[in-house]
Amino acid sequence: MQRRLLTTFLATSAALVLGGCSGVQIDRYTNEKPMLDLRQYFNGTLDAYGVFTDRSGAVVKRFSVVMVCSWQGNEGTLDEDFSYSDGSKQKRVWHLTRQADGRYVGRADDVVGLAQGESRGNAFHWNYTLNLPVDGSVYEVQFDDWMYLMNDKVMLNKATMSKFGVRLGEVTLSFSKR
Repeated sequence: MQRRLLTTFLATSAALVLGGCSGVQIDRYTNEKPMLDLRQYFNGTLDAYGVFTDRSGAVVKRFSVVMVCSWQGNEGTLDEDFSYSDGSKQKRVWHLTRQADGRYVGRADDVVGLAQGESRGNAFHWNYTLNLPVDGSVYEVQFDDWMYLMNDKVMLNKATMSKFGVRLGEVTLSFSKR
């Protein structure tokens, strides 16, 4: 009896763990409107406002971003100027390349390797590793980043930040096209 209970417990636990590993797939958003075209949305000047929350959900940092974006064919530049609530500033320049089937690769000076992403319907999903400076040290952290086009002016962004598979917190951001 105890062996059967233990076996049932282990099987149930394994199913829960494996089920927790499967995330939302981008194809889920294929028919969602409005249709997101990154080259169209990230073109011109945008304002963004966001927060970083820790594991408990507490706001650690607030920030705003001014983005100047442009495209030459399938090559895009997203020039971001961050202003944080503590008075600090940061700059990141993304270089994006649109590939076949709605896929994109991106690079920036503080991104390790290439960011990989794809777009379907109103959504864009990408993953990348970022060199994150914290109190004089730099840590490589992974981002699982989702963007959702709400209308022709507004896009929402939610990114989960982790290290060694452990969730550190989330970034929530709202983009507004001028």
